[in-house]
Amino acid sequence: MPSFSKLEALPRSAKTAILVANDSLMAAAAVWVAVLLRAGGVPVLPGLYVAIVTVLVMLLVPAVALVFGYYRLVLRFGTPTLVARSALVSGISGVILGAVGWYGGTTLMRALGLAAVFALVLFSAFVLSRACAHYLLTRNGDVRQGVVVAIYGAGAAGQQLVAMLRRTAEYHPAFFLDDAPGIHGRMVEGLPVLALGDAKLVERLQSKGVRQIYLAIPSLKATRRREILESLGALPFHVRSVPALPELMEGGAKLDQLTEISIEDLLGRDPVPPLPGLLEKCIRGKGVLITGGGGSIGSELCRQVLALRPRELVVLERSEFALYLIEQELLPLGAALGGVTELRFQLGSVTDAPRLQRIFAEFDIDTVYHAAAYKHVPIVERNPAEGLRNNALGTWKLARAAAAAGVGHFVLISTDKAVRPTNVMGATKRVAELVVQALADEYPESVFSMVRFGNVLDSSGSVVPLFRKQIESGGPITLTHPEVTRFFMTIPEAVQLVIQAGAMARGGEVFVLDMGVPVKILDLAVNMVRLSGLKVRDSANPQGDIAIEVTGLRPGEKLYEELMIGGDVSGTEHPRILRAQEGKADWKRLEHELESLDRTMREGGAAQVDVPEVLGRWVAGYRQQEAWPAGRAAPVIELGAARPTA
Repeated sequence: MPSFSKLEALPRSAKTAILVANDSLMAAAAVWVAVLLRAGGVPVLPGLYVAIVTVLVMLLVPAVALVFGYYRLVLRFGTPTLVARSALVSGISGVILGAVGWYGGTTLMRALGLAAVFALVLFSAFVLSRACAHYLLTRNGDVRQGVVVAIYGAGAAGQQLVAMLRRTAEYHPAFFLDDAPGIHGRMVEGLPVLALGDAKLVERLQSKGVRQIYLAIPSLKATRRREILESLGALPFHVRSVPALPELMEGGAKLDQLTEISIEDLLGRDPVPPLPGLLEKCIRGKGVLITGGGGSIGSELCRQVLALRPRELVVLERSEFALYLIEQELLPLGAALGGVTELRFQLGSVTDAPRLQRIFAEFDIDTVYHAAAYKHVPIVERNPAEGLRNNALGTWKLARAAAAAGVGHFVLISTDKAVRPTNVMGATKRVAELVVQALADEYPESVFSMVRFGNVLDSSGSVVPLFRKQIESGGPITLTHPEVTRFFMTIPEAVQLVIQAGAMARGGEVFVLDMGVPVKILDLAVNMVRLSGLKVRDSANPQGDIAIEVTGLRPGEKLYEELMIGGDVSGTEHPRILRAQEGKADWKRLEHELESLDRTMREGGAAQVDVPEVLGRWVAGYRQQEAWPAGRAAPVIELGAARPTA
């Protein structure tokens, strides 16, 4: 099939001239077809009469079309507007031709009859010629040269997407997929609509060379989107998502900016709107300090807090590069909000008590969000003293400085690994919780609270970006244990809930976020492989693309995480925030030990501290967990087979 790329590249004036010439010829043909139909044969007419009528309609029809903007329509889109405008131009041209005939002496009935037949013939010619042009233009090039795709969603968004894909040589839509039973087996935009439950779906898609499936479902709720993705994940095709259609229509995005299905799509849940007043209560018009402001949670806290227009936002970060990055991001955001917030970027550590005292003395802080922590379990397990120093002693020093400065609210960002911990990181975070709980009783004028939740998606060092990188490199995916499960939540949702929980606090509470259903990491890995258009390789499918290997539990890693220590839990005004009542430590004893530990580390060094012994005294249920046995081979996961255990 010939390519029409050269024709499409012509200037608009040249394209219009071609259409005018085409319509003039069609008008001349239409008028004599109408005469033949009305006369019932070939009439005998003077040559001059034939020439005048022919020239008249060849000038008349393009003139009417120009007046009514017919040539401003884009043929490639083939919209209903084009059909309506064709009918209008045909009708007006017919009326004018009939009026000329009546004025020239033809009877009124003969003039009206000729006008009606001419208009119908001309309209048919318009529609047929535009349909042919639309087909040829949208069949740009040889189909085999591009990617053959199926589109999920046969609604308005899917139909617009088809029109856009047809204007390129890179993509060629072959099918619609949809779950609406009323349209299965029908044709939409010239494409057959298939059901996901069709027993021969894969065979039919592969017969046309379909390689990818594009999602065109912009308005679906997160839960429904997840269900669809789970169904598509069972198909042997690469599933991708297209940019938002408004962005495509306005030119802000391109079709080559197709995105991979995100883990948020696989695990997402419908958002719960924030409660009025809770987000702003501790932030708007106040001074806010965020520690660890360059980290995954801390940086999102900075973004959301800044959007709530505090009087002053102080960002404390020990990493110079991380502080630089968040500064470069927040400065333009602050300017866009009118510059109502004073932004302060402070380099320092929460373990530096004099530095903390200077910060509280220099800035008028009302609310503290403490996100600074060492969080990577294996690293902290190998460096226990540093984990204790940063997570436990750092929280103690920061909380004491905040209490001495009379802050209104102090919110500790905690973790599910603090519940019956098997690792140093979780145990040190539990000590941090004990510090905040105890200080809530010692300083009732300041509201101390903590918010505990599980994993957040796409945080630094998390499993999702690791799996994605391993898939891109051809595998294998490394899994510590086939039975490992984790709670997941998006970073923006977690931060929004943290802010609301802190606003509900009265002092000493442990807030627990509803993380939904725990996810098996093996299932997560399999879904990520399948949605990339690849297959898991094992003994049952040796020709698969990506193997999944068990590397063994890392030091201190648990199979399952928990969110609550005891069963004394009550709800709050927010459906995804729970309030837990848990045992507290004696502040005098705890403070005495922390002071002793701090002194020992400063004077004698971290080697003088038996960290596991210290944590064992203060953290109920703390026990060190053994790693994968040394020398034990890492098995390859066999889907559907018995799974290895530690």
